[in-house]
Amino acid sequence: MVNLRAKPYYLNDEDIEWVRKTIEEMTDEEKVGQLFFQLTAGNSEEYLKELMEKYHLGGCRYNNMPAKMVQAQNRTLQKYAKVPLIIACNTENGGAGAASDGTFIASGIKIGATRNNEYAYNLGKMSNAEAKAMGCNMAFAPVCDIHYNWENTEVVARAFGNDHNRVAEMSKAYLEGAHTNEGFACAAKHFPGNGLDFRDAHLSNNINDFSEEKWMETYGHVYKTLIDADLDAIMGGHIMMREYMKSVRPDIKDEELMPATLCPEIMTGLLRDKLGFNGMVVTDASHMVGMTNRMTRKEMLPLAINAGCDMFLFFNDPDEDFNTMLEAYRTGVIKEERMVEALTRILGLKAHMGLNKLAKEELVPSEEALSVIGCEEHVKESEKISNDSITLVKYLDKDVLPLTPEKYKRIMIVYLKGYAGPMDSLMQLFMGGGQGKKNPAEDLRDRLIEKGFDAFIYESPIERIKKQIAAGERPNVNLYFAGKNAIEEFKSQQDLVITLCDVMNGRPAFGMSKGGGEIPWYVYELPVVAISVNAPTMLADIPQVRTYINTYDSKPSTMTALVNNLLEGEEAFKGKDPIDSFCGLFDARL
Repeated sequence: MVNLRAKPYYLNDEDIEWVRKTIEEMTDEEKVGQLFFQLTAGNSEEYLKELMEKYHLGGCRYNNMPAKMVQAQNRTLQKYAKVPLIIACNTENGGAGAASDGTFIASGIKIGATRNNEYAYNLGKMSNAEAKAMGCNMAFAPVCDIHYNWENTEVVARAFGNDHNRVAEMSKAYLEGAHTNEGFACAAKHFPGNGLDFRDAHLSNNINDFSEEKWMETYGHVYKTLIDADLDAIMGGHIMMREYMKSVRPDIKDEELMPATLCPEIMTGLLRDKLGFNGMVVTDASHMVGMTNRMTRKEMLPLAINAGCDMFLFFNDPDEDFNTMLEAYRTGVIKEERMVEALTRILGLKAHMGLNKLAKEELVPSEEALSVIGCEEHVKESEKISNDSITLVKYLDKDVLPLTPEKYKRIMIVYLKGYAGPMDSLMQLFMGGGQGKKNPAEDLRDRLIEKGFDAFIYESPIERIKKQIAAGERPNVNLYFAGKNAIEEFKSQQDLVITLCDVMNGRPAFGMSKGGGEIPWYVYELPVVAISVNAPTMLADIPQVRTYINTYDSKPSTMTALVNNLLEGEEAFKGKDPIDSFCGLFDARL
């Protein structure tokens, strides 16, 4: 059974008795409800009241909205909760993961580029100070994944890098920073570790194929470091471990392999028995294909609990999922011993957080506490990280920097984006198409103009063709494929080109290779500076560029630091590559 006196709980007799008595007095429905984390679908009092009184939830997560609204929602949720709720947020990058007006401090990859553990500590401290002010009490963070595969898009900007020691140190620092907020807990993710497979578990399978020995040296080291540092909880990832499973079950067939969240050998055998983790475990989101593609949902729900996960993240249909779990408990698919074990960890964590000792009106701070949201200290920290993280990854032509109006008066900015999927298009419509907001290319152009450059944004042949069609004209497409494009004429139009890659994940979307400038084919004709303001892996697609910079995001403080660095020169860039931005390709170094 669960030792509530040991780490990470450290409960006294009074708290242990509260856990025991609360479980003893629960109805079947109340027990089953504690196993669920739900993503709220609204914030009306009527809806939240029904959510708590009908499903007896153990935890909640929500979609971001202004901090004042988050706080009001959390106050309503706790008002109707019979047992105090765990209310979680995704504060991987800052308070912006808890509220739309929270402070974006930095991504994991950006902090990794600074090599400064203090920044990771402050990320944990400041992010969750803002979250706590809203009434949240758990972070789904830190991200403990290791970015070994450059094609992995799921954690490329979220992990602290590709070095397991750095990931361990920075994850621990984040945890320690978060714990400075009294009563606040962390659920590290995504156990047993993302970053080896190029696929996204939201969309497909995800595999960690390290041997047990290699896993223990890397991912195991990260998690053991956190466990020793009093990690409260772990989020299980929908990640299969074929090599590990072959070592513990040599006769296992490939078709029998399960993601970690459905695999007792991983969630119990590896995490509990071998690593000694005594805390609470929650699954990653249950709509992800990495979890749903192995069996029916009716089979999947109780199996996650039986495998060793204590809480299940998100209903699909609330009635259907709740009743499925209730039936599994009442029919013995989930044994009483396993139910009590899970509840003990859930309630033990709540007692460890001090929730059992607070009156309902004390579970969420007053509105005055929201003054910490976006405070000057947090904004300044974000600026410091920006100044210390921007990385000059590749610099072969040593005379390009610094940029000055005297050397490069006319600067053409080529704005590259990735392929937009249906969700991207939907969000664009939802957000009003981004009207009134500068994109990174426009922001950079305006900043360079302020510094005395004649900067302009390149218009591609495709864009010109679209304009001609919209004006009722019939474009001469042959002109763009077979027309005369004199190199000297192209060179005469600008003194330097900045290829600005704004690709969140995946690969850049290029236009025409003939008659256009999107692809930097002209690196020996003109000075070219390639800058990626999101995914740091663009050298795979533009290996020919001779100057390449990663900024990791395009926030205002980042763009300010970028322009300053460009004007100051090579020595101004303080960041160190947190991954292999050359993507393992020898030609990217040429």
